[in-house]
Amino acid sequence: MNKADKAAGPDGAAAPAVDAASPPRRLFWLGLAVAAAVMLLDQASKWAILTLVMNPPRVIPLLPFFSLTLVYNPGVTFGLGDALGPYVLSAIAIAISVGLAFWLRQVDTRLLAVAVGGIIGGAVGNVIDRLRFGAVVDFLDFFIGKYHWPAFNVADSAIVVCVGLIVLDSFIAKREENA
Repeated sequence: MNKADKAAGPDGAAAPAVDAASPPRRLFWLGLAVAAAVMLLDQASKWAILTLVMNPPRVIPLLPFFSLTLVYNPGVTFGLGDALGPYVLSAIAIAISVGLAFWLRQVDTRLLAVAVGGIIGGAVGNVIDRLRFGAVVDFLDFFIGKYHWPAFNVADSAIVVCVGLIVLDSFIAKREENA
């Protein structure tokens, strides 16, 4: 059996070639590039905070409602789930990221590719922290008076923004479907 035989469909007609630069393939690679960029930006920001800014750890007021404050979060959102430990939380985040990567292979819009990639990158950035430090490094502290929103980081920001982009993409798709 030669290459031409392998490429033929059941009726003997040539099967369509899959172009490596086809839109779904390009969107997959776009999503992976966004994931890598988010993860690298997250890790670079944490490196800068830990080695250049918060050495020694302290609170650095920048605006009347914002400061840099080093926090190690052993849990997930708002510190929930800290009893599970870093390895279980990392395994869950990795499993979710793998599922998202499979979804990324199926996306059909640039917005969705960027959003799914951003979530993957944020999840991987926080997994790296959990495996290195046993907790996620957070440092962005927004507050009003004495009420402080839980500190967060670049990875957390990317995840929240990208979930919003997925919601936006679903509204756009629904509107186009109804048009």
